[in-house]
Amino acid sequence: MSEFNNVTVVKKANIYFGGQVASHSVIFADGSKKTLGVMQSGEYEFSTGAAEIMEILSGELEWQLKGGKQWRKVVEGEAFSVPADSVFLMKVAVPTDYCCSYVS
Repeated sequence: MSEFNNVTVVKKANIYFGGQVASHSVIFADGSKKTLGVMQSGEYEFSTGAAEIMEILSGELEWQLKGGKQWRKVVEGEAFSVPADSVFLMKVAVPTDYCCSYVS
């Protein structure tokens, strides 16, 4: 799906890591939420309450759960899932556009 219809977009951006990662929240009629954002090159650590699905729209990154031993590469058109209540690490080599879906 390349666009979302009949949604509410929160105007105020979510800004992390001094502006290196920025996203906007999109709220659907059923109350579900996604964020659309861009990550600049860098290394990042995020924690999550809800499970997440990270879809890479352009660019690429490597990720792993904190404490994991293997980095996994994800490129444009691919996605990865992060379990609820976890911490995950990302290494972003090039600016990367993403869509994050929160799974309840």
